[in-house]
Amino acid sequence: MASTQRVRRSRRGHRRGVTLTEAVVASAVLLIGIVPLLKALAITHVMDRAIERKSWSLMLAQRELERIRAHCLYHYDESYRASSQVIRDGYLCTVTDDRDPALRTVTVSVGLDRNTDSVLSEEEVEVCLSTRVARRSCDWRDGIHDGFRPRECGVGDRQL
Repeated sequence: MASTQRVRRSRRGHRRGVTLTEAVVASAVLLIGIVPLLKALAITHVMDRAIERKSWSLMLAQRELERIRAHCLYHYDESYRASSQVIRDGYLCTVTDDRDPALRTVTVSVGLDRNTDSVLSEEEVEVCLSTRVARRSCDWRDGIHDGFRPRECGVGDRQL
């Protein structure tokens, strides 16, 4: 019996496990360390989405501007105005055009339609690009124009 009492005493003296106080303190220390990390991850995710929206908007605005510039080569007199035109998966495009007869200014605004009302509002615009497009002095379809022959147009030689 004396041996069983010694075993019980030794077990009581060297308890294994965690007290409630130790568990609460350890949890508080973990929370203090994890909360800022979770907050940083959330901010990083939001910033990543914003960068993705701006990158897509920039690429789509450049593509639309290049399309307009190429179309202006032979169709300068057409209007290029567009309002909230869908160009890709929720991205909208608005084009303004001053219709100047010699040197027009074309502005392309692109953004994601976040409120899904199919209207590109000022708050939704991610990228706004402008360019100036000049009327060509030589139109290849007209034969001789502005004193140049078609094969010499742009070279600078006058018609003989």
